[in-house]
Amino acid sequence: MSQAPLGLSLLALVLAAIAVDLLVGDPHRLPHPVVGMGRVIARLERAWNRGSARARRYRGALLTVVVVLGVYGLAWGLLTLLGRLGPWLALAAELWLLATTLAIKGLGDAARAVASPLARGDLRGARQALAGIVGRDTTALDEGEVARGAVETVAENTVDGITAPLFWALLGGAPLALAYKAVNTLDSMVGYRSERYADFGYASARLDDLVNWLPARLTALAIWLAAWGMPGMRARGALAATCREAPRHPSPNAGWPESIVARLLGVQLGGTNVYAGVASHRATLGEPREALHAAHIGAAIRLMHGGWLAFLAVMLPVLLTREWLT
Repeated sequence: MSQAPLGLSLLALVLAAIAVDLLVGDPHRLPHPVVGMGRVIARLERAWNRGSARARRYRGALLTVVVVLGVYGLAWGLLTLLGRLGPWLALAAELWLLATTLAIKGLGDAARAVASPLARGDLRGARQALAGIVGRDTTALDEGEVARGAVETVAENTVDGITAPLFWALLGGAPLALAYKAVNTLDSMVGYRSERYADFGYASARLDDLVNWLPARLTALAIWLAAWGMPGMRARGALAATCREAPRHPSPNAGWPESIVARLLGVQLGGTNVYAGVASHRATLGEPREALHAAHIGAAIRLMHGGWLAFLAVMLPVLLTREWLT
């Protein structure tokens, strides 16, 4: 529980949450905290996103503070109350809450749902599956572009859906991991650089950049370390190349996992995407030594799994230090 387990005991709780996520994922029949966060954010956005640019920026910052601190406080309060009723109640609740912050099974399943029809030559089915996990238009994509979309999604969401929640969970248990998910949900809902959200979502987007800054870079390192034990990966020089080219990505963080995955697979990611009929261009990452195809999606999933395992190993000295200090 967030009040008691420090160091290795907290690590054990996080490992148990990983096991739960790998076994059951996110059952649709059970309530999910992120769904509740989204409803609150949507309601407050409708009420507060109005007025001058200055007023919208102020209210957007207030939204960020209210949601993030509110989620942390509710989680901490719930676990504290359950801890007084019975330690096992609090333990079970924190285990479930931690599991809801992870998306290891869900991300792998979503990527395989794209790879399977693509490998069979069912381009239409692969496009439809990809449309469920990306915002870009998929109706005209060829095999290489469908594979690119899936590989980019796996790479970027390895941070958002796995390693960053693990990072914050290992530092502060379920309350801090859920606070991270609140930041991530805010960014996904109001953090766009559009006319409606440019000011209102400014604070949410900047906070998301901040909380993902270190996890994104540690994830690139972890994926690179894991790749040395995987056949067919181009690990030599990949990390140095990533350090050079990741800053070219429009996101201060997404370029790190995408670049390292591109380098390890020997493919090129980035380029032109179309959103609601409007083309959006971004820098390319990696070198096109191979044409992207369905097998690269499976390879990206393997890097995802190796990456989060290596990430835990990278974080272990921090946990040991915390245990020693306490």
